[in-house]
Amino acid sequence: MSSADLRDLYQQVIMDHNKKPRNFHEMDDANHFAHGNNPLCGDALVVYVKLTDDVIEDVSFQGSGCAISVASASLMTEALKGKTIAEAEHIYQQVHKQMTGDEFDATALGKLEVLSGVKEFPARVKCATLSWHTMHTAMDNDHDVSVTTE
Repeated sequence: MSSADLRDLYQQVIMDHNKKPRNFHEMDDANHFAHGNNPLCGDALVVYVKLTDDVIEDVSFQGSGCAISVASASLMTEALKGKTIAEAEHIYQQVHKQMTGDEFDATALGKLEVLSGVKEFPARVKCATLSWHTMHTAMDNDHDVSVTTE
């Protein structure tokens, strides 16, 4: 796929997931959750996770932020639902690498590869990674935890 095609796809996916975010709701039966906040741009969200044994049975988020922040959280919830903790950790690492321009495993990302467009806008990387860092923290804690990126 050419870089122009990837850029167009990136913009379309970001707009679609921003306008119609998937899994955008509070989860009453979550057994892991964390708050994420980026005070520099105003992005704030809560990620809810229902872990059963070693599997992410359900994941959702709620909050507000820019289009990239909301879209990234929406894409994340779709990608991680049903994954084991180890699979989610691998995806988390690969997403972070692609957004920061490091070499990454594209086969692990699938549809998430569209987020590679964020590296074209370095100031927006924290917007796109906020939900991922919050999810990572939520999986490690069974009580309320806060994540702040600046």
